[in-house]
Amino acid sequence: MPMRKRIIAGNWKMHKTLTEGLELVEMLKAGYEPDGYYEVVVHPPYTLLSPVSKALEESEIRLGAQNVFYEDRGAYTGEISPVMLKDIGVEYVIVGHSERRKYFHEDNETVLKKVKAVLRHGMKPILCVGETLEERESGKAREVVARQISILKEIPVGDMEDIIIAYEPVWAIGTGKTATPELAQEMHAFIRDTIEKMFNREIAINVPILYGGSVKPGNVYDLTSEDDIDGALVGGASLDADSFLAIIKNAARKII
Repeated sequence: MPMRKRIIAGNWKMHKTLTEGLELVEMLKAGYEPDGYYEVVVHPPYTLLSPVSKALEESEIRLGAQNVFYEDRGAYTGEISPVMLKDIGVEYVIVGHSERRKYFHEDNETVLKKVKAVLRHGMKPILCVGETLEERESGKAREVVARQISILKEIPVGDMEDIIIAYEPVWAIGTGKTATPELAQEMHAFIRDTIEKMFNREIAINVPILYGGSVKPGNVYDLTSEDDIDGALVGGASLDADSFLAIIKNAARKII
């Protein structure tokens, strides 16, 4: 059985000017030593995607976007289509991040449309799921995550090989709080079990599930050592080259 894909992705969010972003990419390129285990992806803001794409042409670091609109073209002022992303070399797209759900009121229906749009154009969606602190404390964490994952029922079986899931407990994003490896593993295992019930065991085993939420060089090894944690979606720590390179280096290499 082939080993499922492992990914370390850096989400720059709304940070970095053109000069700063290209400087960060050059530092990452200089320090990155690919070993064939993890695929490394950077997700700059829209304004940097094209220049970063050019800067990564001779690199094994992949390019991702932070968001996408679900129509290919039209009168949608301010939006960026999957056609535009594909055209400049984007391979991965973050979809349904909790900040999109919170600040821009994206619901499951919208997220599903975006997942389908990304797949339609041969890119890989990183579907973000996760509960708030209130939802966890009220015992609804699994219910919330299961509801967010349920949109995958609408995805053809053949497309599931391109789906990546990122479990990001909302209470751990940008707060400095990190789910313990045991707590994270428990939710990752639940996600995999849920996918198995929706599809089958083979699909569930092969879907990469990343952890996100205050990932740092000092905690990434313990997190990625867990059986069902296949990498990390890194926020603030991906904005510093030394920090992000240390995360890549420190992430556990394991055999399933």
